[in-house]
Amino acid sequence: MDDITQLAAQLGQLLLEAGAQVSTAESCTGGGIAEAITRIPGSSAWFEAGYVTYSNRQKTRQLGVPQELFGRVGAVSREVVEAMALGAQAGSASRFSVAVSGVAGPEGGSAEKPVGTVWICWGVAERLIAERFQFAGDRDAVRRQTVKAALEGLIRLTRGEIPNRG
Repeated sequence: MDDITQLAAQLGQLLLEAGAQVSTAESCTGGGIAEAITRIPGSSAWFEAGYVTYSNRQKTRQLGVPQELFGRVGAVSREVVEAMALGAQAGSASRFSVAVSGVAGPEGGSAEKPVGTVWICWGVAERLIAERFQFAGDRDAVRRQTVKAALEGLIRLTRGEIPNRG
């Protein structure tokens, strides 16, 4: 069992014990977090919904992200992932959520947001915790590191800890 599958199984056990569900709102990972979660047999007991909102239009349409945010702060920002996490919770009625938006590459980076820049937001009830990451490697490596960080943060949050890298 690979490390991501182990993390997803650990998350599932914690959510089962808490009697809670999680939903995902994904952009740069293209559904990778939801895929990892649903590898686990019985995940329907704790996985509520997955939103893959790659375009800004769908972030607004499916998750209620205010359109004005994209022009003001860009899709790869704290404000957008926080809105995505809230939208996933509201749309699914899940207690926990995770949202990701980033620049996986190989193109699309800028001086302010180079390739590998990813924002992740974890939500529980109305509480949101967002963090900016700078991952290294090619597109697949950035996406894999994002999935892993998202799951690790959900595990910490489910345990009542604050998600972070440490």
